[in-house]
Amino acid sequence: MPKKERANVATIRLGEVIRRLRLERGWTLVTLAKRSGMNATYLGIMEKGGNMLSLESLYELAHAFNVEPWEILREFEDPSQPATPKKVE
Repeated sequence: MPKKERANVATIRLGEVIRRLRLERGWTLVTLAKRSGMNATYLGIMEKGGNMLSLESLYELAHAFNVEPWEILREFEDPSQPATPKKVE
C-alpha cells in the first residue's frame, strides 16, 4: 500500500495528546503497550499521526492513563484543557 502523502491533522493532534500523557508518566512505548494491551509499534505510529484511534483503543488508553476517555478528546479539541488522572478513593 502506498504511503499517504500527508497526514490527517486530527490524527497528528490526537497522537500528540497520547504522547504527552505517556511522557508525563515517564513511560516508554513498551510500558504503555503493556499497560494498555496494545502493540508498541502501533502506538508509536499512532503518536506520529499515522494511525487514527478506534473507540475501543481510546478506552484502553484512557484506562491505562487513569483518565476518562472524554478528557483525552477534550484535550484533543482544546489543548489548554489537559487530561488529568482520576482520583483514587
